[in-house]
Amino acid sequence: MRIAKAVAIFSSLTFISRILGFVRDILSASILGAGLVADCFFVALKLPNFFRRLFAEGAFSASFVPVFTATLSQDGKEEALSFAEATFSSLIVVLLILVGGMELFAPGVIYILAGGFSDDETKFQLAVLLTRITFPFLFFISLVSFFGGILNALGKFSETAATPIILNLCMIIALIFFSSQLETPAHALAIAVSVAGLIQLIWLYIACRRVGFKIRIVMPHMTPKVKEMLIIMMPAALGAGVIQINLMVDMIIASHLPEGSISFLFYADRINQLPIGVIGVALGTVLLPMLARNIAERDEKKVSYNQNRAIELGLFFTIPAAVAFMVVPYQLIHVLFERNAFTAEDSWMTAYALMAYSAGLPAYILAKIFSPGYFARKDTKTPVKFALISLGVNFVLNLILMQYFAHVGLAMATAISAWLNVVLLSGGLMRRGHFVLDMNVIVRVGKYLLASLIMAGVVWGVSGQISDMLMGHMGEKISGLIILIVAGIGSYFAIVWMLGAIKSEDLKAIMGRK
Repeated sequence: MRIAKAVAIFSSLTFISRILGFVRDILSASILGAGLVADCFFVALKLPNFFRRLFAEGAFSASFVPVFTATLSQDGKEEALSFAEATFSSLIVVLLILVGGMELFAPGVIYILAGGFSDDETKFQLAVLLTRITFPFLFFISLVSFFGGILNALGKFSETAATPIILNLCMIIALIFFSSQLETPAHALAIAVSVAGLIQLIWLYIACRRVGFKIRIVMPHMTPKVKEMLIIMMPAALGAGVIQINLMVDMIIASHLPEGSISFLFYADRINQLPIGVIGVALGTVLLPMLARNIAERDEKKVSYNQNRAIELGLFFTIPAAVAFMVVPYQLIHVLFERNAFTAEDSWMTAYALMAYSAGLPAYILAKIFSPGYFARKDTKTPVKFALISLGVNFVLNLILMQYFAHVGLAMATAISAWLNVVLLSGGLMRRGHFVLDMNVIVRVGKYLLASLIMAGVVWGVSGQISDMLMGHMGEKISGLIILIVAGIGSYFAIVWMLGAIKSEDLKAIMGRK
């Protein structure tokens, strides 16, 4: 499957999920606002997500997918199935211990990770309770990542891409029908998170059985393949841990900032995550098994080709998105979130954070493109070194910038450290001769930048002309936002077409015709 077509499939379903995610966030902002209850829920949600990204989607995927792909290609389906079953059974044991420990020691964990909450007993206890409710999500979603890794290695991306839709639907249902039935809306959301994890697990288990991989629980044992995976996984866990600790440091510091700071960063990040989720995650997910296959076949030319095409595709979408988030951040936040418990002041605070996050948006995408270049070669140590350097820089910048810009300083530090990580990752691949940047990529990216700057002028002018609509009643706001989006997308596509940065062949490739 061509990379453009595979990414298009994954991105289409992810886009549906992100739209539902916006509906969820709009409801959350309206019902939760950006105060005490919202801060507690976002901390509780971040903890299982921290471990999910650390083990399930980070270290585990980086180690399991290349070994499984190589085993399937070289030793056949039966050997790959045996390896998968041994891994699955071992993973269950580890997860049960981890989740049980977190349930028991939740107060201590909250005290460490959100120490600012300890000054308010009500806030602290609510954060502990919500964390205990949401943490079973880690058990389910880690197994979801396991089954997703099998499907991705087989070139089946749609089932995995559809799983976030289940989470968003469960949370939307909780907000609409159960938010007033429990003590707080956050209680309903926390329960919905864990329920969604269970449904996602059932969904992917059935999908794996459908393609001939019926995974059974066996007695956990150390096979040569499992040992190989663990050897790869340990440095990958450290590397992923450094990145996630980076995010945790932001949360720890934000818990000591004025109330609402965690919520401002959360809502801004949700907007910023749209292109990351639709394009970045899709590219990273598709690239890893694809590069692993190319490397197993010793086709380095194809490896470089696929990475260059991924860069073109990723930056084609993310450069204009980053520019738009910098030009009209308040308009986006105002229309999407500002109602009921979410005030105009909340919109401005969130908009400033969005501007800072968006400066690093292309870097987040590029990191997801360059990282598989290491993981596919079973090298998980090098990204650890780069991640450690980025973490140190981020921590120092956090302490400096928060003094002047409060929560916005944390977002600025995250963006700067993301660019540093990309420079290190790309430079490492180039020095080893594992990646050569095409001249075509440089030319096209230059055209994307030019088109995005022209688009920025168009969007800014249009936003001034329809400012009354954007500040009107709900129908006018939505209409104004649609006009703004159409003007931005339309002008950008028109300009890149005139500049020759995208051609009909590219569109046909994405649609799978070529």
